[in-house]
Amino acid sequence: MHKPLSRREMIKTSGVGLSLPLLEVMTPNLGAQGHEPPKRMVMICSTLGLYSPSLFPSTAGKDYESTEYLQLLEGHRSDFSLFAGLSHPEQTGKEPHDTEMTFLSSARNPGLGGFRNSISVDQVAANQIGNRTRFSSVALSTEGTESQAYTANGVMIPAEHKPSKLFAKMFLQGSPRDVRRQRQRLAEGRSILDLVGEQTKALQGNVSRNDRRQLDEYFASIREAEKDLQESEAWLDMPKPKVDIDVPRDIAEKADLVGRVSSWFKMIPLILQTDSSRVISMVIQDHLVVPQINGVTAEHHNLSHHGRDPNKIRQLKLIEKQILVAFNQLLTSMVQTQEHGNRLLDNTSVLFGSNLGNANAHDPRNLPIILAGGGYEHGKFVKVGSREDNTPLCNLYVNLLQRMGIETDSFGTSNGVLEI
Repeated sequence: MHKPLSRREMIKTSGVGLSLPLLEVMTPNLGAQGHEPPKRMVMICSTLGLYSPSLFPSTAGKDYESTEYLQLLEGHRSDFSLFAGLSHPEQTGKEPHDTEMTFLSSARNPGLGGFRNSISVDQVAANQIGNRTRFSSVALSTEGTESQAYTANGVMIPAEHKPSKLFAKMFLQGSPRDVRRQRQRLAEGRSILDLVGEQTKALQGNVSRNDRRQLDEYFASIREAEKDLQESEAWLDMPKPKVDIDVPRDIAEKADLVGRVSSWFKMIPLILQTDSSRVISMVIQDHLVVPQINGVTAEHHNLSHHGRDPNKIRQLKLIEKQILVAFNQLLTSMVQTQEHGNRLLDNTSVLFGSNLGNANAHDPRNLPIILAGGGYEHGKFVKVGSREDNTPLCNLYVNLLQRMGIETDSFGTSNGVLEI
């Protein structure tokens, strides 16, 4: 039996709050002779899906007939592939939209009793990259700090939701006073970690086997954080990349959904081109307001549950078309950006999709998945599995990880590798 801990002992042990600085590590000189452009990954999720009848063609292959939605991307037809028949298995959750948590992880039965998320695919890639970039990964959101990026311990990584704030962290050089403050914060962070580690170790003799397992995981996290703290000091005296653009403007109006999406889509190529990070995840959230789009008079979420009402479907398509137009602009920007004679898009796998295949019914099967760039042979509509018996989306994720140079043949709920 283990000795129960009093409330006072627990508070004494766990009452140290960790508030660590955003860690930065050295980036290679991409302009140096002989360096090949690195492989990157961008994962974008629009959480309320895409209206399937306007997206999927009737026939598969390279000769597919363009649809109402795909026509918006027609200029990049040879730069992307559309997939049907992909999903994560066992996604029945506590709440209808709990699948937002597992789009990048595939953890089963999200939100149900005892649920614990697993590592997201972007973080597998980020762990491999480690300190080779200023930020091992970046999580973005159009609304709030909720992201789809999860650590190996199932902890959500908070998302950046203000472009101006992220821009400052990445590209604005601090004053000598700022650097001194940062160095002091690093020192304080390390001392706090030491204190927490010492206090928590004292508990080990008085806890259950399950608690001891959780403490072991906590110690592992502390050791990883200490390593990051040590590596981050090398960046305090290193200049940040210089970019010839103004600080982006944060959009305060929640109703300007398209503006918020476009703001991040303008930042993504900049992050990649400066090699500030090679792994980006982005979630397009429901803002619970009527989007500022001509012809739209209802909330996005409400319209996604259209009940086959023609007027609601019409308005829903107006919203989704604007999101796809913004996505098309992102692809255009990445095509126009050159590095070592190649297009930025050629070295970056960009996945755009959703955790819902049919938002009207909260159905997480047959997800809309568009994959662009990455050096793949594109220009086709690919049907995998069947509408009732889907292929694991993680089979595609495994391919993306391999393209990043990660030696793995499995991830999450995969049962193979989806060849493209």
